[in-house]
Amino acid sequence: MDINRYPDANMEALRETIAQREGLHAEQVLLGNGSDEIIQMLLLGNEPGTCVTPAPTFVMYNLISHWVKRSMATVPLGKDFSLDPNTFLQVCAREKAVIAFLACPNNPTGNLWPRDTVEKIIREFRGLVVIDEAYAPFSESTYTDLIAPDVMVLRTFSKLGWAGLRLGYVLGDAKVIADLNKIRMPYNINSLTQASARFFLQHRDVFDQQARDICHERSRMMASLMGMADIEVFPSQANFILLRVKDADSVFEALKEKNILIKNMHAQGGLLSECLRVTIGTADENNSFLSALREVLA
Repeated sequence: MDINRYPDANMEALRETIAQREGLHAEQVLLGNGSDEIIQMLLLGNEPGTCVTPAPTFVMYNLISHWVKRSMATVPLGKDFSLDPNTFLQVCAREKAVIAFLACPNNPTGNLWPRDTVEKIIREFRGLVVIDEAYAPFSESTYTDLIAPDVMVLRTFSKLGWAGLRLGYVLGDAKVIADLNKIRMPYNINSLTQASARFFLQHRDVFDQQARDICHERSRMMASLMGMADIEVFPSQANFILLRVKDADSVFEALKEKNILIKNMHAQGGLLSECLRVTIGTADENNSFLSALREVLA
């Protein structure tokens, strides 16, 4: 790489490569410094009005909305982390919402809402719907076929092992992408990241296989966890599993003493009370977690 030169400001080669893989045109792809920057661009570029999300969901929708001084409203999920489209639409109408984020699969719960739920929200919401498919590599469904002037799909390279690249992209209508591109910072994706991402995509079969391996391990772990007493295991279409135990703080600390570090969701309260989240690792790492958890629960 000629790193003494400024990077390709339009990122044409990378956008074309992504577009070909997604069955779209390069004009329908916009790149960001991680999906966080794209979320910020979407919130800055949209007309004034409220942003609506389910709760719990990816925390950055809320944080970035506050940073850019955009009003925010949340719609609580059901006890099983289901999303009621009618309630969601009622909140959108009441709050005069102009943008909504739907993480599919959802983070931190891991579940994938039914297609008819998502389609109903898209059909009846009078604003921009952003479907965040950060965990698409591990999911059985995608919503890229729903892309329209009022529907965009957000993706990231992070979940396939390239989090250090800080590269995300959004797919959408070419005119909407062109408008969004007007507020993108120049040279927001450096030359080395662009080159690395192109290399990644040239060898995507390797990472697709890695995702399949993770899904296989996820199924194996789900079966093992559901066989343990006093654990509630929630369905997952992501590379992690959410579970509820009797005393999440104690279990979390006991696991940490055994050199097993997972995520304690209990402090967020509400529907996530007594919940822990474990990311799917290698087979050996997963076996170590399962063994340690059995000992802690015993």
